[in-house]
Amino acid sequence: MTYTIALVDDDRNILTSVSMALEAEGYKVRTYTDGAEALRGLTAQAADLAVLDIKMPRMDGMELLQRLRKQSAIPVIFLTSKDDEVDELLGLRMGADDYIKKPFSQKLLIERIRALLRRLEIANETDPAAAAAVLIRGEMMLDPARHICTWKGGQVDLTVTEFLILKSLAQRPGHVKNRDQLIDAAYGEHIYVDDRTIDSHIKRLRKKFRDVDENFAHIETLYGVGYRYRDDTI
Repeated sequence: MTYTIALVDDDRNILTSVSMALEAEGYKVRTYTDGAEALRGLTAQAADLAVLDIKMPRMDGMELLQRLRKQSAIPVIFLTSKDDEVDELLGLRMGADDYIKKPFSQKLLIERIRALLRRLEIANETDPAAAAAVLIRGEMMLDPARHICTWKGGQVDLTVTEFLILKSLAQRPGHVKNRDQLIDAAYGEHIYVDDRTIDSHIKRLRKKFRDVDENFAHIETLYGVGYRYRDDTI
């Protein structure tokens, strides 16, 4: 399968060099120089993954992500300034799947894209045992084959990363998963991700569940240890 990557950056040198590198890897690439142009393009024709620069004229990456999330769960990787941790964490809380700091190596970006697309494939895999793979944990239902999550019958729209983190916790309710275990579950082994990235995804997960049920409290923090999913039925 040939994947289409949307690359959004106001630096035309980055658009040109990264496009060439991605096309050499077999990807189709669509480029946009600002968020407004990208929103129109992605609304008209969806892509499989988007790489967004945060700081752009007209519409920045944050606003673009916010608007995209209203219509799509497309995997998103942010390109962020070297020392701008606020942007990184805010982007993750808004629903980005990953981020890379500028200046970045094209090899690193390609590795992150491959890892995220592989996670998307895993999340979307269907097989004869798909029905058995559905997780029911009290009021929560997780259907990996259809990438569907519900809580008390209400749909909870999750990104690929959020879905895989939640699945990892829900598979063994009551058992604590440390951040390294959650990183491996969501990003795969041999991918370095800052611990705070997992914390940001957890905060985003909780918010999404509380948008459906303000009393949701089943993702628990054990300070200094990790996280666990509390299932009141066990």
